[in-house]
Amino acid sequence: MTERAETTPPPATAPWRYAIGMFGTSIPINMIKGSMILYYVDILGLDVRVYAGVMIVHAVIDAVDNPVLGFLSDRTRTRWGRRRPWLVIGAPLLAASMIAFFSAPDSLDGLGLVLWFAILCEAFDSMLNANYGALLPELFPRERNRAVANSLRQGFQLVALVISLAVTPLLTTSVFGTEDTTVGFTTTAVIYGAIATAVILFMAFSAKENPRYAAGARPRFFATLLTIIRNPRFWSIGVAGACYASAMALVLAGLQLYVRYSLGLPVANALYLQATVILCSAAGLVVWTRVIRRKGAAFTWRLAFVILALSFIPLFFAVDLVTALLAGLLVGAGYSGMLATNDLIVARVLDDDARRHGQHREGLFLSAFGFFGRLNGIITGLALASLGIVFGYNSGDDPGSRADVAWRVYLCVYPFILCVIGAVLARFIRVPDSLSEAEADGEMTLATVRGTASDDETAQ
Repeated sequence: MTERAETTPPPATAPWRYAIGMFGTSIPINMIKGSMILYYVDILGLDVRVYAGVMIVHAVIDAVDNPVLGFLSDRTRTRWGRRRPWLVIGAPLLAASMIAFFSAPDSLDGLGLVLWFAILCEAFDSMLNANYGALLPELFPRERNRAVANSLRQGFQLVALVISLAVTPLLTTSVFGTEDTTVGFTTTAVIYGAIATAVILFMAFSAKENPRYAAGARPRFFATLLTIIRNPRFWSIGVAGACYASAMALVLAGLQLYVRYSLGLPVANALYLQATVILCSAAGLVVWTRVIRRKGAAFTWRLAFVILALSFIPLFFAVDLVTALLAGLLVGAGYSGMLATNDLIVARVLDDDARRHGQHREGLFLSAFGFFGRLNGIITGLALASLGIVFGYNSGDDPGSRADVAWRVYLCVYPFILCVIGAVLARFIRVPDSLSEAEADGEMTLATVRGTASDDETAQ
């Protein structure tokens, strides 16, 4: 392949064709995260302390396997691209694992139930999301176009959230099953799995990867990993992002039980609260994208962090569905801002690494960032364990006498603390500059890129 061929950009990928993939990846994992506590703890009776232990172990395992999966993706060289083979293989595997996750045999009890839960929990999610996320900076190098594509994909994610979170309680407990049975979960998982697989495959075959990104030498694992962990922005932005992600993971996991215990309403009413937050977030993406264009991603990111933190205060004091819905509007506004900006901040770090070192290793870099995301499991596990220790909530079979306070603290106080920490960190982080127009248009040749990489290596 000649240098000219290497530097010729591929046909542009329509933003919606890439963005719709977020719909497919979000449905399975958000059904798992949003219903796993209700299914395993409240209905099947898995002890909340055991659940917490599994989540913590999973976080440790993911901290190891995520970078390996990203590294393998970066080194992949096929006629179909670097990311597409992983997406095509991962889509049906994720769907199958989700269906099995919500089809625990009735005969399972004790250790058997724990093992079933532990083995299938979030299986294959890392494989899909590391490759899907790595395509954003590659397909859309200009930040303005990237912001549009990101907002579109977050919009598709919010549509998926409406389905996999807001509609799921209605389907699992009213349409296909009841409040105390599991058959509705299995049926819903089969439907969601089929939809997710079809959408992900459509996106995978629509995205036109840039062959120039795979033209360089394959990155080396330990050398790349050492470069990443030596980058101070990896740690500062990673921790700040983890604060936001962990806060929303708590909300995602606990909302149905907040409705049941703190508001004293049937679980199906979570539909209205979830729909309010999600629809407000979807509408807010248009506004936040305009703010990004005028004020930049860094300013907008910091502002969204503050709004999200403040939103949990009125939610804590909600006493019925109406006051919870009003508080949910503010949560949706802050959440929307973080959706519109957080991935743009991470993408700038990836651009900066490629600019300085001349290698496109987005898979490993994003998977390393995923280490912070997997802290969600540890934080969620510790938060759940605290409900048993402090408030006496151990499971649906043993909820204790203060379950209403327990879930109010879980859903509001813990996320508020996390977002305050994240907002403070974001205030003092120096975010890398976005790519120049020339760099974004691909006018910098491979020879220049390689020369820059050589200069950096010599300087080091």
